[in-house]
Amino acid sequence: MKRAAPERPATQPQLRECPGCGLFQRVPALVPGMSAGCVRCPTILRRTSAHRIDHIIALTSAAFILLIVMCSTTLMSVETSGIKRAADLFSGPEELVRQNMGELAAVIIFVTVVAPLIRLVGILYVLTRLHERRPPNHLRRVFAWAERLRPWSMLEVFVFGVFVAYVKLGDLVTIGLMAGVYALLALTFVLVWMDSALDREAVWQRLYHGNLAGGPGDLSDAVGCETCGLVSVPEPEDPCCPRCDSVLHERKPNSVARTWALVIAAAIFYIPANYYPVLSVVQLGAGQPSTILGGVEELIKAGQYPLAALVFFASIAVPVLKLVGLSVMLITIQTGRARWLRDRVRLYHIVRFIGRWSMIDIFMESLLGALVAFGSVITIEPGVGALAFCAVVILTMFAAETFDPRLMWDAAAARDRAGGWGAASPLAASQ
Repeated sequence: MKRAAPERPATQPQLRECPGCGLFQRVPALVPGMSAGCVRCPTILRRTSAHRIDHIIALTSAAFILLIVMCSTTLMSVETSGIKRAADLFSGPEELVRQNMGELAAVIIFVTVVAPLIRLVGILYVLTRLHERRPPNHLRRVFAWAERLRPWSMLEVFVFGVFVAYVKLGDLVTIGLMAGVYALLALTFVLVWMDSALDREAVWQRLYHGNLAGGPGDLSDAVGCETCGLVSVPEPEDPCCPRCDSVLHERKPNSVARTWALVIAAAIFYIPANYYPVLSVVQLGAGQPSTILGGVEELIKAGQYPLAALVFFASIAVPVLKLVGLSVMLITIQTGRARWLRDRVRLYHIVRFIGRWSMIDIFMESLLGALVAFGSVITIEPGVGALAFCAVVILTMFAAETFDPRLMWDAAAARDRAGGWGAASPLAASQ
């Protein structure tokens, strides 16, 4: 007679502060594969995983090996008029350096090599030492830094950049996919699997054996950590999280002013990003520079409608959505608007998620510049507009990170307490 497989134990109940609305609430015990959302806004507070730590270590190790393979092999090769060229991950940045765009090359290397490598090594180091009876304290800082690098690891975005470059080159040259592309595809799949299977809160609980269920007795001075989520009362002389050692703040410091500054700077850069060319294609001595919108028009004329839609969404729609969305949320904070609070939090999560996908165009232009350099036959060179557009992407990503959505609820509650809404409370109605 077969014995039933033992069920995985449920997690401990846990006090959390919602990062979307600031409400303190107790997350109940969850079995593996479940998630718990905020009772007031559409923010997920905890998501458990049915995968064991050993499975995550295997996935992380596979991702590390695939990253090394991708970095050391050729991505694509092209041929025209009997001339052949090949490009690996570093060929695009090298071409950008020759075009006096070293800043853009540094960004590409960081988000495709440095950030993923440091993050994978950090996670692998932490997970392999979790089995120790008393994991050393420095593992918390290592894991915290690995989590901070998560938005800046853009290999899944790079895949789409390679795809766009492949389709766009199809009518110009003979192109072939090499081993590096297949390693990149496998790496992207493993990374997505690893990120979805990793229960970050379970890792934090193994690193820190504090009281999670009870939390501090008085919530008036309690603060939820922005890095690991632990609720604690900061000490005046050392206002750091006892679990991950991050500096604790009741709200992100100067969130509105810093976000406005970043949004305005991004809006200023967005003008030259669309005015100046991002790409120049010269074939047999004929050709002209192309802007972002011009590139979309060329794809439409060529009948490549899905690709045109992808480039339009990533390079035009997404930056505009980020700038407009962040501006609207900032204005509602300063005016104390209480309507559509849940929808505004949902908008914030969307803006924060889609921010890095605008890098598709940058990755594509980098690859095209490295692959297509056949002298008088055909040459593709990145333009100065690409540098301005990359600045827009980076600034809006920083703006989304510095923005604190809890301030929208604070502003609406403050206006409600001041009697600005009369007897009825729209804030309560929105909840």
